[in-house]
Amino acid sequence: MNKQGFDADLYMQLQAKYIRERVERFGNKLYLEFGGKLFDDMHAARVLPGFDDNAKAKLLLELKDEAEIIFVIAAPAIEKNKIRADIGITYDRDLLRLAAALSSMGLYVSSVVITQFNEQVAALQFKKKLEARGIRTYLHHPTKGYPTDVATILSDEGYGANPYIETTRPLVVVTAPGPGSGKLGTCLSQIYHEQKRGVKAGYAKFETFPIWNLPLKHPVNLAYEAATADLMDVNSIDPYHFEKYGEIAINYNRDIEAFPVVKAVLNRVLGEDVYYSPTDMGVNMAGYAITDDEVVKEAASQEIVRRWFKAICDARLGLIEDEIPQRIGMIMQQLELTEDSRPVVAKARAKAEQRGVPAICFQLPDGRLVTGRDSCIMSAAASGVINAIKALAHINENILLLSQNILDPIIEMKREKLHVNDSSLSLSDVLVALSVCSTTNHTVAMAVAQLERLQGCEAHCTVILSSSDAEMLRRLGVNVTCDPTTGINENASKCTGSCS
Repeated sequence: MNKQGFDADLYMQLQAKYIRERVERFGNKLYLEFGGKLFDDMHAARVLPGFDDNAKAKLLLELKDEAEIIFVIAAPAIEKNKIRADIGITYDRDLLRLAAALSSMGLYVSSVVITQFNEQVAALQFKKKLEARGIRTYLHHPTKGYPTDVATILSDEGYGANPYIETTRPLVVVTAPGPGSGKLGTCLSQIYHEQKRGVKAGYAKFETFPIWNLPLKHPVNLAYEAATADLMDVNSIDPYHFEKYGEIAINYNRDIEAFPVVKAVLNRVLGEDVYYSPTDMGVNMAGYAITDDEVVKEAASQEIVRRWFKAICDARLGLIEDEIPQRIGMIMQQLELTEDSRPVVAKARAKAEQRGVPAICFQLPDGRLVTGRDSCIMSAAASGVINAIKALAHINENILLLSQNILDPIIEMKREKLHVNDSSLSLSDVLVALSVCSTTNHTVAMAVAQLERLQGCEAHCTVILSSSDAEMLRRLGVNVTCDPTTGINENASKCTGSCS
């Protein structure tokens, strides 16, 4: 386990080199659309073992003297409190988080653009909040004529109706807290305004997935389809690239569908064809940094199965439509993947059937499978983590890390003072208790020291985890999946007092 299949340093070098080349190509003014996540790009880290999940932010840091950053957010997303699913916060809160993080690194966040603005009150309130923090904020209404009427788009009624965003540096990175925010429209609007001011600015796109020089059905590219199943993204051979160069390149449906308009706009503004395919527009060197294709294939296959489990749980909770897990299921069929492609699944289910209560299984870095189960004392996630760190520290499984006199007051507080119906300890409760005990107990301290080794471990629970336990496992870096089952199985064996 934990084999590396990607060279993060090489990737950074190649990306920086080609971004600088694009800036020079367009006379030192480039609008670079930045897709994906700036920080915590865990999808990329999972499917490309060795990828630095903060690679994009570090790359910007390398280019900080040349670059400024514009954040884009759609007004409807603000109004509807759209959530970034992987970290559970709204797009507007995430924008503030990202802007603050980048500024603290010494990067220049020059402004924010609120797109698709139609007098939404929440958007105006967010604008005031940004301006109170000293961040210049612009409002862009929906573009008249978009996406087909190029003549109207490139007029005072179209992009001309948008306010021009003041920029001062040769590289302008346009990014957003999530998809559908209006990054492309903002870039093209700026290029139109620059041309009217006598500046011949260019456009390029920073995207990691799909990886254009991997096969169409490579697991890494299929994992991207699974990750964007809710957006109905479909990878395709780029027909424009093949027609121009006779070379197979992979892109996805939205970029391919938008390309004729983007090409027409750029051609009309710049007076020449600068790109002949959507693949041409991209700066994507990830494929050249893969060092072990078999490792990457296996990692991506595991990600697809994880995405399927998440989707069936979300559908069970009514958060998404049933069609989404069905789409991911079709991707699994293409690669002949099943639930049992995750070793932790069968082991967790066997434990749950044996004890008659929800159970969890962890796969440790050395491949060992360790289980835990629900009890009246603690949740399955909590007991599973305890058993995992004991195994990693080579502590005898019969040794209790937390004695009853430590646990009872916490349980009593939850039941009697806080009036919590299920007073069994969550993973958060247990981690706090372990932390306290580690100051006086060497064995507990040895176990707590192993928590960092759970980063990247696989786990499966036979019920949908509580939001608290799911968040704690995410913070520990555990790749956890769940069966689409809710509720607690009331069984006498739940209250044996053992975690095993």
